[in-house]
Amino acid sequence: MDFLNNKGLADRIGEHPNLANIEQHLSFYTYTFTIDLSKVGKDGDIELSNEEKCERVVQLLEVIKVLNRNIRGRQENLSPLFAVGGIYDIANPFFLGRIKLNSCQNGYSINSNAIKDVVDSTFLGKNLKDFTLVGITDGVFNNKEEFETILPEKVLSVDKFFNGLIVGVKEYYGV
Repeated sequence: MDFLNNKGLADRIGEHPNLANIEQHLSFYTYTFTIDLSKVGKDGDIELSNEEKCERVVQLLEVIKVLNRNIRGRQENLSPLFAVGGIYDIANPFFLGRIKLNSCQNGYSINSNAIKDVVDSTFLGKNLKDFTLVGITDGVFNNKEEFETILPEKVLSVDKFFNGLIVGVKEYYGV
């Protein structure tokens, strides 16, 4: 709990501190980013070079890794603890609404069944599993092994997940 005043100073000068407080809480947020790589850097008759398009997407991915927000002078960390996605042939939010958090006796887990359903599906004859990566922060969720079973050799740290996306973006733009 944070107090929005200096109680010690108020006590020393004989004033009432008019206490107010802010309750602190821990929450997990889910958010989805879908980037249509075919539309980046295009506006009417103007089209940027592939190098510039690539640089813009890479910058966005780098920012998402360290995402935060400031509210009433407090910085809130929104950097991903878990990420799933890839570079697909269509800009579709395949995992929208699929991330479900379970509270367990010994911590938290992410429901892997909904994610497995997505990665086991196909689009235009291609298995989504072939293009999907998972990034997970060690020590936060207790079911990393489930994802390693679903996507062998594609479960990485969150940083390596984003680095994998960056490699895919560079390949897409031929940079």
